[in-house]
Amino acid sequence: MDMNDMMNVTLLADSTRDGIRKASFATCGIVCSEQIDIELEGDVIRRVQYTKGCHGNTQGVSALCVGMRKDDVIARLEGINCKGRGTSCPDQLARALKML
Repeated sequence: MDMNDMMNVTLLADSTRDGIRKASFATCGIVCSEQIDIELEGDVIRRVQYTKGCHGNTQGVSALCVGMRKDDVIARLEGINCKGRGTSCPDQLARALKML
Protein backbone atom coordinates (compact mmCIF):
# COMPACT_ATOMS: atom_id res chain seq x y z
CA MET A 1 0.00 0.00 0.00
CA ASP A 2 1.21 3.48 -0.93
CA MET A 3 1.98 5.85 1.99
CA ASN A 4 -0.38 8.43 0.48
CA ASP A 5 -3.20 5.85 0.53
CA MET A 6 -2.61 5.34 4.27
CA MET A 7 -3.34 9.04 4.81
CA ASN A 8 -6.70 8.99 3.02
CA VAL A 9 -10.04 9.46 4.71
CA THR A 10 -12.70 6.72 4.75
CA LEU A 11 -16.28 7.43 3.71
CA LEU A 12 -18.67 6.42 6.49
CA ALA A 13 -21.98 7.78 5.19
CA ASP A 14 -23.24 9.77 2.20
CA SER A 15 -26.82 10.86 1.57
CA THR A 16 -28.71 13.61 -0.23
CA ARG A 17 -32.05 15.04 0.81
CA ASP A 18 -33.79 18.19 -0.44
CA GLY A 19 -30.66 19.16 -2.38
CA ILE A 20 -28.36 18.94 0.63
CA ARG A 21 -25.62 16.32 0.52
CA LYS A 22 -24.40 15.09 3.90
CA ALA A 23 -21.27 12.99 4.15
CA SER A 24 -19.21 11.69 7.05
CA PHE A 25 -15.59 10.60 6.88
CA ALA A 26 -13.23 8.89 9.32
CA THR A 27 -9.81 10.52 9.26
CA CYS A 28 -6.68 8.47 8.68
CA GLY A 29 -5.79 8.06 12.35
CA ILE A 30 -2.56 10.07 12.43
CA VAL A 31 -4.22 13.45 12.91
CA CYS A 32 -5.92 14.82 16.03
CA SER A 33 -9.45 14.76 14.60
CA GLU A 34 -11.31 11.46 14.23
CA GLN A 35 -14.21 12.33 11.94
CA ILE A 36 -15.33 15.08 9.56
CA ASP A 37 -19.00 15.73 8.73
CA ILE A 38 -19.70 17.84 5.66
CA GLU A 39 -22.87 19.37 4.19
CA LEU A 40 -22.89 20.60 0.59
CA GLU A 41 -25.50 22.36 -1.48
CA GLY A 42 -24.36 21.81 -5.03
CA ASP A 43 -20.63 22.51 -4.82
CA VAL A 44 -20.96 25.06 -1.98
CA ILE A 45 -20.08 24.07 1.57
CA ARG A 46 -22.90 24.69 4.06
CA ARG A 47 -21.33 23.11 7.14
CA VAL A 48 -18.17 21.33 8.30
CA GLN A 49 -17.87 19.72 11.71
CA TYR A 50 -14.85 17.92 13.10
CA THR A 51 -15.02 15.35 15.87
CA LYS A 52 -12.07 15.72 18.25
CA GLY A 53 -9.00 17.64 17.16
CA CYS A 54 -7.68 21.03 18.25
CA HIS A 55 -11.06 22.62 18.98
CA GLY A 56 -10.21 26.22 18.15
CA ASN A 57 -8.38 25.34 14.95
CA THR A 58 -11.02 22.95 13.66
CA GLN A 59 -13.78 25.48 14.47
CA GLY A 60 -11.82 28.15 12.61
CA VAL A 61 -11.24 26.00 9.55
CA SER A 62 -14.91 24.99 9.55
CA ALA A 63 -16.15 28.58 9.80
CA LEU A 64 -13.86 29.78 7.02
CA CYS A 65 -15.08 27.05 4.65
CA VAL A 66 -18.80 27.84 4.94
CA GLY A 67 -20.03 29.48 1.76
CA MET A 68 -16.95 28.49 -0.26
CA ARG A 69 -16.93 26.23 -3.31
CA LYS A 70 -15.45 22.85 -2.50
CA ASP A 71 -12.78 23.12 -5.23
CA ASP A 72 -11.57 26.41 -3.72
CA VAL A 73 -11.30 24.81 -0.28
CA ILE A 74 -9.41 21.85 -1.74
CA ALA A 75 -6.97 24.21 -3.46
CA ARG A 76 -6.28 26.07 -0.20
CA LEU A 77 -6.06 23.14 2.23
CA GLU A 78 -4.64 20.24 0.23
CA GLY A 79 -1.12 19.31 1.28
CA ILE A 80 -1.02 21.15 4.61
CA ASN A 81 1.35 19.15 6.80
CA CYS A 82 1.10 19.05 10.60
CA LYS A 83 4.24 18.18 12.56
CA GLY A 84 5.79 16.15 9.72
CA ARG A 85 2.88 13.69 9.54
CA GLY A 86 2.37 14.22 5.81
CA THR A 87 -1.21 15.33 6.42
CA SER A 88 -3.25 17.50 8.81
CA CYS A 89 -6.84 18.10 9.85
CA PRO A 90 -7.26 20.68 7.03
CA ASP A 91 -5.63 18.29 4.52
CA GLN A 92 -8.02 15.54 5.66
CA LEU A 93 -10.93 17.87 4.84
CA ALA A 94 -9.48 18.48 1.38
CA ARG A 95 -9.12 14.73 0.85
CA ALA A 96 -12.75 14.21 1.92
CA LEU A 97 -14.01 16.97 -0.39
CA LYS A 98 -12.14 15.41 -3.32
CA MET A 99 -14.24 12.27 -2.81
CA LEU A 100 -17.52 14.20 -3.12
